[in-house]
Amino acid sequence: MTTDDFYLLGYLLGLIQMLGIAAAIHAVYTVRTAQGAIAWAISLVFMPYLTLLPYLVFGRSRFDAYIRARRAADDEMREAIRDLDWRPWIEEAQTARESAAYNGLKVLAGLAGQPVLANNRVRLLVNGEAAFEAIFDAIEAASKVVLVQSFIVRDDKLGRRLQALLLRKAAEGVKVYLLFDSIGSHTLPHGYVKALREGGVKVNGFSARRGGMITRFQLNFRNHRKVVVVDGRVGFIGGLNVGDEYLGLKPPLAPWRDTHMELEGPVLACLQESFAQDWYWVTHKLPPLLLPESYPENGVICQMVAAGPADSQETGSLQFVAAINAARHRIWLTSPYFVPDESVFGALRLAVLRGVEVRLLLPSRPDHRVVYAASSLYAGEAMKIGIRVFRYQPGFMHQKVLLIDDVCAAVGSANLDNRSFRLNFELTVFTVDEAFASEVEAMLMDDFDQSIELSRKSQRSTHRLRRFGMRIARLVSPVL
Repeated sequence: MTTDDFYLLGYLLGLIQMLGIAAAIHAVYTVRTAQGAIAWAISLVFMPYLTLLPYLVFGRSRFDAYIRARRAADDEMREAIRDLDWRPWIEEAQTARESAAYNGLKVLAGLAGQPVLANNRVRLLVNGEAAFEAIFDAIEAASKVVLVQSFIVRDDKLGRRLQALLLRKAAEGVKVYLLFDSIGSHTLPHGYVKALREGGVKVNGFSARRGGMITRFQLNFRNHRKVVVVDGRVGFIGGLNVGDEYLGLKPPLAPWRDTHMELEGPVLACLQESFAQDWYWVTHKLPPLLLPESYPENGVICQMVAAGPADSQETGSLQFVAAINAARHRIWLTSPYFVPDESVFGALRLAVLRGVEVRLLLPSRPDHRVVYAASSLYAGEAMKIGIRVFRYQPGFMHQKVLLIDDVCAAVGSANLDNRSFRLNFELTVFTVDEAFASEVEAMLMDDFDQSIELSRKSQRSTHRLRRFGMRIARLVSPVL
């Protein structure tokens, strides 16, 4: 290497450092949250060679412009839906308000902008096999409308099975709609979508831009929701995407541990409205929205919480704070990623101080190493304040489930990280029912039995270099 080469390398490194400082200043002025701004600024100043390019690609989001556009689209959708005599909730909402459980959920109703609703029926679908069997059976029985939404759709055995079923129902005259996230499903071949469209299925990819060019680098504002609604009578939500790995068929993360939930009742109107908002953003059109002739009697009280980056408040984070604050003797949480913000971690700390048993179930295998490293550090911090932390051993743990005391349980798509709190569109359904909570408890107890509880001693024995890597990952955790 010549002297000129050394000079050139020095100039290049100096230029990158200066650009990193400039980008750090830009981040301080433009990144939405203080935690995110600090994370970007520190990493850009001290590690510009690693973080400058990711910031230029991922960090320069036009957040305010997107929020304005999305809110305008949501207003248009609500105006269009007004003529449909929608929101048929008066009796069910009144019944819910008269119940003893209402006070615990009314804060969630305020966050979500949706009512607490009585007279629902729920069924726990403990794994991918149970979930997809129920979903495919429901679609097979469809006679009017099928709405399907997923973050990931793959062109594999399960994905082709879904494709064939949707094509068959469309051929029978059923109106079929499929919405997938354009980035989450970036590997989905054009031929897969083309075959669906030619077969009469209405299919679209969700993008952060309306009508603009889509690139796989638009990591913010992803639609992480998983929704199926059939004929307005039965619906499904949870953590499962459409792909063979969600059936545990792809090592090294197999067997895959995930949970879904089946729903009937007035809460399906909320699920359909959530789907309609996302579909309207993409197409400027409403999908068909159906209501059953009657609802179950003496059913479960449900509260749907749809969270997204265009919310007027930080619904994604605050729903967890509200749930944690409501716990009186127990809160169990499961998530593949544990990178909480200050408000969620503070709520967990206060729960421990008031004597609540807090358990956290995490995976023992990483699917994203940087996130796993940051999550491991937060898990250590959680143990210091008295939270019991478990690592699920058989395979990758991807479920998003909450159990609050002996009566409230929730299943959804939201992880315990900043991306789900503020950057993704997520969906969770909270339920109030002792029988259903008991089922969730039994499921989680089985998961804990297949897990190893971490100890502070084991955390202290972690190699120093690994602990250093975990702390570096923590610095960038608000932008993960």
